[in-house]
Amino acid sequence: MGKKWAGILLCTVLLISLTAGCEKENKKSGQNNSGADQYKEFITVDVYDEFANYQGLQSGWFAKEVKDRFNMELNIITPNVAGGGDTLYQTRAATGNLGDLILINTANGRFDELVKNGLVMDCTELIKDSDILKNYGPAIEKTNELVEAEGIYGFPNSISSQPPTVPSESAEPTFGPYIRWDYYKKAGYPRIDNLDGFLDVLEKMQALAREEEGAGDIYAISLFRDWDDNMMNNAKQLVCMYGYDEQGFVLSKADGSDYQDILAEDSCYIRALRFFNEANARGLVDPDSRSQDYDTWIQKYREGKILYSPWPWVGQSTFNTAENTGAGKGFKMAAVQDMQIFSFGCWPEGDSKSIIAIGSQAEDPERLVDFIDWLYSPEGFELNGQANGAAGPKGLTWDIGDDGKLSLTDFGRRALPNNAVEVPEEFGGGKWYAGVSALNFRPFLLSETNPNTGVPYDYLCWDSTMEDNESLLDREWKEKMGADTPMEYLEQEGMLLVAPGANYSTPAEEANITTAREQCKARVIDYSWQMIFARGSEFDALFTELGNVLNGLGYEDVYRVDLANAKNQTAARKAVAEKYGN
Repeated sequence: MGKKWAGILLCTVLLISLTAGCEKENKKSGQNNSGADQYKEFITVDVYDEFANYQGLQSGWFAKEVKDRFNMELNIITPNVAGGGDTLYQTRAATGNLGDLILINTANGRFDELVKNGLVMDCTELIKDSDILKNYGPAIEKTNELVEAEGIYGFPNSISSQPPTVPSESAEPTFGPYIRWDYYKKAGYPRIDNLDGFLDVLEKMQALAREEEGAGDIYAISLFRDWDDNMMNNAKQLVCMYGYDEQGFVLSKADGSDYQDILAEDSCYIRALRFFNEANARGLVDPDSRSQDYDTWIQKYREGKILYSPWPWVGQSTFNTAENTGAGKGFKMAAVQDMQIFSFGCWPEGDSKSIIAIGSQAEDPERLVDFIDWLYSPEGFELNGQANGAAGPKGLTWDIGDDGKLSLTDFGRRALPNNAVEVPEEFGGGKWYAGVSALNFRPFLLSETNPNTGVPYDYLCWDSTMEDNESLLDREWKEKMGADTPMEYLEQEGMLLVAPGANYSTPAEEANITTAREQCKARVIDYSWQMIFARGSEFDALFTELGNVLNGLGYEDVYRVDLANAKNQTAARKAVAEKYGN
């Protein structure tokens, strides 16, 4: 009972912080002063960011916000674009200067490694009077328990006032079968029982789209390599449709009831590879998939060339413009009857798997602390969090009416979430989507209530958005599905499986395991791509060959480590669910 009440007390502290404490204005970050007045020297901040999908100087409207407030610009450096994965990290770390700002995955003891190698700064003194410490102290303390040294070296993402068994997503799930709803409608809304049935539907949709648009380069499915890590990332998304997520080479079910070796013959991962292999045999897979990068891939969605999206934000952010949705065109979630989509529960202690920290060689750490403090403020989250679904700049994309209610402006309806609409010069100019924050880091959840407005940060959950701005596409989807949002549909149909939000990150592993892991990962990814584009019996031959290759590289040893980590993660999830209750 003592632990439970302690958890309730901490949750209450977080709730007060998220709904009241953030109302205090952050004067240090320049909300009432221009950046040039507060910070005399203009600086360029190198941002090592493992979550970004863009490399180079931040541009557009978010860049203007950062310049006006902090008199600085952000130079994004990311392995997702630069290539090399861990190689980029090792190369930069060897110089003793990973970056001025560091946004990084803490798995395999990486956070403690950063501290021991002197790559990140202890911010204890720098943040002692900050809002971030006052509002989120317990979550920050919990995250810094990952390092042996005393101090505050990093800040977690996704902090929440909600219980860990509540889905962290608001209107849309993280994963799901999102398809061009207009062509699904033209196909007659056929029932989709399973992945085989899903392929049949996608085949019909591709034929309809090519016939209607007179274009032979429209494909049901397109893939890209940039995010491959333990396995082929695009294939892993189908795994998440069935309640599993990865822990190294282990697929761990959200409720802790099952663990799968990704390379077991009947694993969800191999099932996903067979799905794409059959799709390719039917001519449904974009032949550019093996060579294209993320930017080329996502541009095809913007041009209406792809019909299936594994995440809600891809097709909807690029193709679902006001013009298209008003005409009934766009991406919406379909129902595959046997799916049970993996959902991340809320993190009352924050999610320490992804952190933001200040590099030990940073030129102006006080300014960077102010910047981080601002990111964790309501206004900062509205702007930086727009990349994840927040509303963006007040007065441009949204405003408050005389009745006190929030609603999107005409510009917001045209620009959000990620459209090619020209931004007024006073807000930075350029295309809207090009100015969205490239950091791809969310300090807390979109479903949290903004204390300055009294409604969620997620504008899709505003009454005005759901009612006044409903498009023809929205109305048709709601009528067919019998729900207002995809999350509502999944919950009422029992198609959602929530993994309680535990603050868990894998510990450091022995060097021989890391070496074997890197070798195995490279083979798994390479063979996975070959298997998708294999012909006939080649798939099974490659699968057998992969198993033989991995046996000689120590795969079983790595798998045992991953299985132990997966079970420890499940234990942490059960513990946090018990601590905070439901």
